[in-house]
Amino acid sequence: MASATMDCSSTFCFPAFWNPFTIFLSRSSCRRRRLHSLGLAAMPEKRPFERLPADVSPINYSLCLKPDLLDFTFEGKLEASAQVRQATNQIVMNCADIDIITASYVPEGDEEIHATGFNYQNEDEKVTLSFPSTLQPGTGTLKIDFVGELNDKMKGFYRSKYTTPSGEVRYAAVTQFEATDARRAFPCWDEPAIKATFDISLVVPKDRVALSNMNVIDRKPYPDDENVVEVKFARTPVMSTYLVAFVVGEYDFVETRSKDGVCVRVYTPVGKAEQGKFALEVAAKTLPFYKDYFNVPYPLPKIDLIAIADFAAGAMENWGLVTYRETALLIDPKNSCSSSRQWVALVVGHELAHQWFGNLVTMEWWTHLWLNEGFASWIEYLCVDHCFPEYDIWTQFVSADYTRAQELDALDNSHPIEVSVGHPSEVDEIFDAISYSKGASVIRMLHDYIGDKDFKKGMNMYLTKFQQKNAATEDLWESLEDASGKPIAAVMNTWTKQMGFPLIYVEAEQVEDDRLLRLSQKKFCASGPYVGEDCPQWMVPITISTSEDSSHAKMKILMDKPEMNIVLKDVRPDQWVKLNLGTVGFYRTQYSSAMLESLLPGIRDLSLPPVDRLGLQNDLFSLARAGIISTVEVLKVMEAFVNEPNYTVWSDLSCNLGILSTLLSHTDFYEEIQEFVKDVFSPIGERLGWDPKPGEGHLDALLRGLVLGKLGKAGHKATLEEARRRFKDHVEGKQILSADLRSPVYLTVLKHGDGTTLDIMLKLHKQADMQEEKNRIERVLGATLSPELIQKVLTFALSEEVRPQDTVSVIGGVAGGSKHGRKAAWKFIKDNWEELYNRYQGGFLISRLIKLSVEGFAVDKMAGEVKAFFESHPAPSAERTIQQCCENILLNAAWLKRDAESIHQYLLQRKASPPTA
Repeated sequence: MASATMDCSSTFCFPAFWNPFTIFLSRSSCRRRRLHSLGLAAMPEKRPFERLPADVSPINYSLCLKPDLLDFTFEGKLEASAQVRQATNQIVMNCADIDIITASYVPEGDEEIHATGFNYQNEDEKVTLSFPSTLQPGTGTLKIDFVGELNDKMKGFYRSKYTTPSGEVRYAAVTQFEATDARRAFPCWDEPAIKATFDISLVVPKDRVALSNMNVIDRKPYPDDENVVEVKFARTPVMSTYLVAFVVGEYDFVETRSKDGVCVRVYTPVGKAEQGKFALEVAAKTLPFYKDYFNVPYPLPKIDLIAIADFAAGAMENWGLVTYRETALLIDPKNSCSSSRQWVALVVGHELAHQWFGNLVTMEWWTHLWLNEGFASWIEYLCVDHCFPEYDIWTQFVSADYTRAQELDALDNSHPIEVSVGHPSEVDEIFDAISYSKGASVIRMLHDYIGDKDFKKGMNMYLTKFQQKNAATEDLWESLEDASGKPIAAVMNTWTKQMGFPLIYVEAEQVEDDRLLRLSQKKFCASGPYVGEDCPQWMVPITISTSEDSSHAKMKILMDKPEMNIVLKDVRPDQWVKLNLGTVGFYRTQYSSAMLESLLPGIRDLSLPPVDRLGLQNDLFSLARAGIISTVEVLKVMEAFVNEPNYTVWSDLSCNLGILSTLLSHTDFYEEIQEFVKDVFSPIGERLGWDPKPGEGHLDALLRGLVLGKLGKAGHKATLEEARRRFKDHVEGKQILSADLRSPVYLTVLKHGDGTTLDIMLKLHKQADMQEEKNRIERVLGATLSPELIQKVLTFALSEEVRPQDTVSVIGGVAGGSKHGRKAAWKFIKDNWEELYNRYQGGFLISRLIKLSVEGFAVDKMAGEVKAFFESHPAPSAERTIQQCCENILLNAAWLKRDAESIHQYLLQRKASPPTA
């Protein structure tokens, strides 16, 4: 599954959507005492939970479903071949929001036994079928007739609203079963390790498209109704219930065959087949890439990728039928921006990787979810780098995933990559930046440590050994260890089984012609230097480069103890030394003053590679947030980026300045930090200009959007004037804005506009035929500053005009837009909690809503207020997120108290004597 968190369709960095807004704090231990006094230091006890009994298990599900697209109900008929392993008079299955009409069991060669009772355990989403006589060991057929509701919760078997080209509102019936929602579509053994084959039939209106995991093998008229047909699909391979999928609706498609002969189709809304061509091209390149990389063929005859109107995640990897948000699949050649193309390429790469890693070999239990998601989140970049080398995608990985994971993982309320999962309510909570982004980052570090050749060999061993079966994290380590001869399990257990990551402190001494390095590691904490006893230790693969060759490692070591001394041979006194080449190791680095001083010119003269410039700046910013160094020191370093040409380096700078701006919105010198932003971004803005120059490519388009958005938001006069001029021409139809310029222009005119501007934006939203354009507008509406207009935007968020999954972005945009917006958004959530919770409960969108809305606060008492509200309005699937948000609010408050005055003084002094470029 691709997280919707990364669905960043704007071309400028909006920290609320791209890098979660996580703030670090001071070295004092008083913050920890405040956490305890607020009850924020420990997660609540887990609910008791038992997995399904092993006495009966499925071999094959024969499932027929008949959805009613008008009444929003469905009828189901299940005939499951089952194995009774030990004598029992009951069968326990998963079942939620389903009414069983009849149930019986037919032992092979014996008489049917009708169930005499159905005992629903709603809390545990189970049903116990009781039988009047004992079911003896052996095989038989379990028959169940049942009915259910096509719900509007974006999980299970649900309805999705769409508008036909003629303007008529209709509904599709679609599925989303990961993690534990197949049980809302049919009674089943809904655990990833209980695999079976599936024979699926759908009874549907004859003018609708019906799709499932496999290809259609029969389509025949349905008795008693000439308007209905029964569509039968081929038997699936052995698979887990969460990967089953079916869709009934109206769609067009484009198709091709991969060079391996697999039929690839992209299904789009009617009339938009053209918008499926980019994803089709990516998918057709991606399947052979993975086949070659894993040296295992794609095991199904076809793969469909389909755009679903109402969809909570970014996408879902159902085997052979991958479902997507429209914005994660559809690209309009004229109206889609460069970042949207990149996002689609990444999501397609992510979901298709799962066809092997997750679907062919599946985690044994949700504890190992990270392996699925972390691996797919890493290899999607490998795939996109193969398909689109011009994207410089690995540098972007550092900004989008690596630093994002470190921000979250430095909190006391983070969690290990591997989390023990029990009750279904706990599963949704680990679809977060630790499972995805930290998971991907440690796999990237492992790949670098092993080397590509041995990594591929180990992956092939793992997939071949466990295909059509289930595996645990340890199984992958064993295969990679066999392939590489390195201590993979010992190294990786330090990264997956304990939360957090190290801060490596390094100092150097010149000894004749050599450089002596002293390294020490301690856990990096958002609250400053680690103060506890028994500091956790990691086995850290460390690379070291020098200015003699900045793009290759002079030395590689495995740091497996708290302190180490290393001698680098033949390093002259005038050469710099840098740790973590390529920002691949998952750690922060703190250099001695002298070492840092020697590295900083490499930022200005670009002799440090882009990803290392980014990593250096990001480490310093995080050290400042943690109170280990002064924020003023980082502001001085940021000014050294005056000659920076790289998009991703600017993107990371932009996000960090956005975090600082949000923090300083709580002060009376917010305008001064905006002046700083304008000074930093003006030179690159002038070099780029508004219009593409001959020979420019993808990254130039991303950079232009980013820089203009940043300058416009900060109120840069020339940018504001030009944005208003171009917006007027766009609205009047004189000169339509290019897709890459729309987000920055929309943001700029709204931030500095009035009610008329907002009305025009809402009109553009209503007229937009493409979901990407609607989302682009929704994401910037919160930039408006007037209290009445903010209220209007919040009301709009819950209106029929906004798709349910996108309401979160609108409210989050308001919270991230201004100090007043933050307060208004929080009040709006409290006032409308019942409706919002009812809409998103039990899914990760509720966590996302809470995170975006409250994490920007910087007053101690707000942490108490947030905690108190959620104590009286529980959100079980967001408990950890609420803890993290409260912790971040306290961190913000401490950061502000500690550094606000020195930042203010620096900005005033800078104003009095501006620095020279």
